[in-house]
Amino acid sequence: MNKPLIVAIDGHSSCGKSSFAKAIARKLGYIYIDSGAMYRAVTLFCLENNLLHDQSLDYLALFDKLPELKIKFNYNKAKEQYETWLNGSNVEEAIRMPAISESVSLIAKIKEVRERLVNLQRSMGVNKGIVMDGRDIGTVVFPDADIKIFMTASLDVRAARRYKELSENGVIISFEEVKKNLKTRDQIDSSRNVSPLKQAKDAILLDNSLLTPLDQMHWFDELYQKTLLK
Repeated sequence: MNKPLIVAIDGHSSCGKSSFAKAIARKLGYIYIDSGAMYRAVTLFCLENNLLHDQSLDYLALFDKLPELKIKFNYNKAKEQYETWLNGSNVEEAIRMPAISESVSLIAKIKEVRERLVNLQRSMGVNKGIVMDGRDIGTVVFPDADIKIFMTASLDVRAARRYKELSENGVIISFEEVKKNLKTRDQIDSSRNVSPLKQAKDAILLDNSLLTPLDQMHWFDELYQKTLLK
């Protein structure tokens, strides 16, 4: 039996990190942890508790409540997927709404929030056998991860994917607005002072602009086998 590993996947927004990470977790029988969902959950908490208004945040109130936040992932057998739970409630659908996407970068750049969630994430990976995706997994959360991947794709490709996803969910928005939002998100994620998005020195770059999901899994299979031989 192969020893359990930690697989860390970082990269730009809407480049397919979550879908790729979920596929890897299913293949290896690992636990999938969506770090982005955790930041979305905190953003939802802020909105529901009136701590966030028009990009203006009540920082002190949030800091007081951070210890109360309990985030975990429960596996839904019927849907065959892990779902995000916040303080005992299933928030998987709520955290995917546009209002959350518009504000999550503001929450994600707060040092105290990141410290709280990094501690939670590390506790989830103490026994390994996990796949986690986000923006600082290989650089901050698990710098000693067994496999580090940095995913990206062209802005136009990512915008098209995001636009298709939103349209299928009934969200009315223009392609140009989606593209603008992604470009802004990239700038915020890459330039923030705390844990900025960047490729770890030992991470393997995966540009999936022209790759199918099957192509990506073939690519990962080769990387996984090479890692086991080390």
